[in-house]
Amino acid sequence: MSDLLYSEEEDALRAAVRDLLTDHCDAPGVIARTESDTPHHLALWKALTGGMGLAGLLVPEELDGQGATHREAAVVLEELGRAVAPVPYLTSAVVATEALLACGADDLLRALAAGTTIGALAVSLNVAPNAAYKAVRHEDGLLHGELTGIADAAVADVLLVPADDGGLYAVDAGAATVTPQTSLDLTRPLATVTLDGAEGLLLGDAEPAVRRALRAGAGLLASEQFGVAEWTLTETVRYLKERKQFNRPVGGFQALKHRLAQLWLEVVNARAAARNAADALARGEDVDVAVTVAQAYAAPVAVHAAEEAVQLHAGIGMTWEHPAHLYLKRAKADSIAYGTPGAHREALAALVDLQAP
Repeated sequence: MSDLLYSEEEDALRAAVRDLLTDHCDAPGVIARTESDTPHHLALWKALTGGMGLAGLLVPEELDGQGATHREAAVVLEELGRAVAPVPYLTSAVVATEALLACGADDLLRALAAGTTIGALAVSLNVAPNAAYKAVRHEDGLLHGELTGIADAAVADVLLVPADDGGLYAVDAGAATVTPQTSLDLTRPLATVTLDGAEGLLLGDAEPAVRRALRAGAGLLASEQFGVAEWTLTETVRYLKERKQFNRPVGGFQALKHRLAQLWLEVVNARAAARNAADALARGEDVDVAVTVAQAYAAPVAVHAAEEAVQLHAGIGMTWEHPAHLYLKRAKADSIAYGTPGAHREALAALVDLQAP
């Protein structure tokens, strides 16, 4: 049995990432970015990648990466979730990187590990690890087609595009037309990618690469969801201790204590599920079951925690200036990213041979 507790190295990594986010990713700044034409915080991305080398956590040392595991990447994602940081970490440093690892695309992996190149897998964000995905047409050596719901495509330098000949192609983002879509989560924008005779470099077989990438994305998304849930619970408790009604702290009312106690249990269990998924991905054992359990459980917990934060902050929680809405939108968008909880429960039923009646 593996130890799911955080190691000293993981705790040190968390402290370093949290310090950086505290200095560079405050809530008013994130809200201001969502109102601008450039929601992504590329200066923060540079600090995380160039300064701390975090884009290369999953890349072997011989390819200029950190040679770490999914456990360390999960710690980073917990902190990015707590700050709803608008950086393409999950999409580039996890999902695109895993697809490239499956293909053995060494040069591109070096570029992604350095953080100088941002990659995006051109598969819709809502696609579950075992679900069908759309491929573009490969004709006379060129790629044609339209792909929707591609997360962080707006800042990607290279797009990893599955084609109908079964190949996965690297396409320079400049050769594609990237059109922003209206997305609920303003901190992880979606876009439509249109290819009209674009050249692509064949990396390898799309099917195993996409499956591996989506599975890692779904598994580590649970850590981000835990980060969202933990921050919203902590902030709600802090607010209810300060807010007074009838000359006593609102948090002293028993009905609210019950709601918070229930939420605390859910958040603690979400951490266990997320840690188990990250550990399974790191060890390569029982991965499918661990990932589906984590996604089926963590997604609704993050939504519940964010909903309670908005409600229990009362009037101020409904305002644009308060960051609660950022967390609710991230939680809701995350709950359909890489498959809905229902899709993961169905997948889990098949994996453990517990079919519905």
